[in-house]
Amino acid sequence: MLFDLVLYLLAGATAGLLGGLLGIGGGLLIVAALSFTLPALGVPPSEVMHVSVATSLAGIVLTAASSTTAQLRRKAVMLPTLWRLAPGLVLGGFIGAHLAQLMSGPALRWVIAGFCLFMAWRMAFGHQHEVRAEHVPRSSWLLPAGLGIGAVSAIVGIGGGSLTVPLLVSLGVKPVRAVATSAAAGLVIALASSLSYMLALHAPALPLPRGALGYVFLPAAAATAVASMATAPLGVRLAHRLSGPALKRVFALFLLVVGVLIVSGG
Repeated sequence: MLFDLVLYLLAGATAGLLGGLLGIGGGLLIVAALSFTLPALGVPPSEVMHVSVATSLAGIVLTAASSTTAQLRRKAVMLPTLWRLAPGLVLGGFIGAHLAQLMSGPALRWVIAGFCLFMAWRMAFGHQHEVRAEHVPRSSWLLPAGLGIGAVSAIVGIGGGSLTVPLLVSLGVKPVRAVATSAAAGLVIALASSLSYMLALHAPALPLPRGALGYVFLPAAAATAVASMATAPLGVRLAHRLSGPALKRVFALFLLVVGVLIVSGG
């Protein structure tokens, strides 16, 4: 149990750093860590990935709140863009969590791993879009884009940074502002999707250990969240010092490693 707690704290600390640095809550890292430790705590193998995803999202709530607060202090969050994304993010979060509960454990594992590897390739080799100074997207298409981002994020257990950041950069936003706005969007996604997993419209087929609320394992969510809040501001400071290409390379490497970890955990 002590080893599991240490692992949760380390995963949370790294997740917080990545949350501030890359505009994500480090959810994929936490999903990978939980997929290795939850079976020893009594979570049935068929439910491990569902609980990992749900717990990751619950922990992201505080992680994203910490990152968002730090970014708001720097006035880096594009609020007009966020307001147009938010309705879709909320609805997509609920829909995605519902769909994930219908998937089998192995299917969910491969969906998450495939997502990691695809996004690593996209960030490493994707087209570099022109960045326009101080551009703030306000398109009505941001609402359906938010719906897709929210749904995918709820299925794979992330705050949506791997989708929101590339979207905003493709619209001409500076990477550092895309990261800041993505952190705030991640808070919206995490709140909506973790609530859906807690309500568990499709209850787990087998009983979960004490400390579970719906699909969320509260002890792990709390440990990762506390550790991540301590390191998120550091990630924000680093993000404002690194260049856009450097951020993309860090992001791609992170996704590649996590995708391999999740596959090996099966």
